[in-house]
Amino acid sequence: MKKSWLTLALAVSAAAALTACSGGSTETTAAQTTAAAADTTAAADADSAAETSDAGEEAAEDTAAASGELEKLVVGASPAPHAEILEAAREVLASKGYDLEIVEYTDYVIPNNALDSGDLDANYFQHKPYLDSFNEQNGTDLVSAGAIHYEPFGIYAGKTASLDALPDGATVLVPNDITNEARALLLLEAQGLLTLKEDAGLEATPTDIVDNPKNLEFVELEAALLPRSLPDEDIAVINGNYAIEAGLKMSDALAVEDSDSLAATTYGNVVAVRAEDAESDKTKALIEALTSPEVKEFIETTYEGAVVPLF
Repeated sequence: MKKSWLTLALAVSAAAALTACSGGSTETTAAQTTAAAADTTAAADADSAAETSDAGEEAAEDTAAASGELEKLVVGASPAPHAEILEAAREVLASKGYDLEIVEYTDYVIPNNALDSGDLDANYFQHKPYLDSFNEQNGTDLVSAGAIHYEPFGIYAGKTASLDALPDGATVLVPNDITNEARALLLLEAQGLLTLKEDAGLEATPTDIVDNPKNLEFVELEAALLPRSLPDEDIAVINGNYAIEAGLKMSDALAVEDSDSLAATTYGNVVAVRAEDAESDKTKALIEALTSPEVKEFIETTYEGAVVPLF
């Protein structure tokens, strides 16, 4: 009897052991499957989170642009037409990620000094011959990042209404800086009012005049002062931007530089930057904006020939 009970107990124990072993194998397989599924879900969640993060960053950038959180771009310019043209480029620059700040100057020296000292990212007011002359005289290393437009010089009437009516000894106002004075003299020569020394070219001064049939007297003034002084003298040769600022129209000029003249092919107004910034993203964005179709249309419709785009 005891032997039978022991035999039965061992049988039950063995069956239980076999069941336990079998059950343990099934549970292990289920756990592994569950873990693999969890890993797959976690990986999918991680990818989704990364995509969401990237989308969030792009949305944040768009939001920043829309809210005006743009990189500042500071450009010096004469009030007209340069600052006005820059203003026309503002939205194009914003689309490129830049918040344009325009600093206006009424002379030709301070904006180059401000650029050289780092107060400006660029300036837009001068042609390359003047820029080259400024560098030579001041030991600076400013370069042209691109020519944007050309402003024809004009001869405007003061006390004398026409070139034919100029009296003997008439006074003529001209800019006092080297390159612009030469340009004024070349325009006067083109009107038959004087003859310059051969090959005087873009470095001409009154000392290079070899024939002056009307005995014209030349009054050299800072370019910005020419329109203000015009009523006191017979005629003046005035830079395009200062003529515009003073309300003088190209159609009012007694004579204008020809489009194929030496001056027209030389005196394109440029964006100047420090040499090390010539290829910077800021500079490239500024040039692209200023040579955009929007700006070209603005120039052509606003200035009626007083400003001519070079792109």
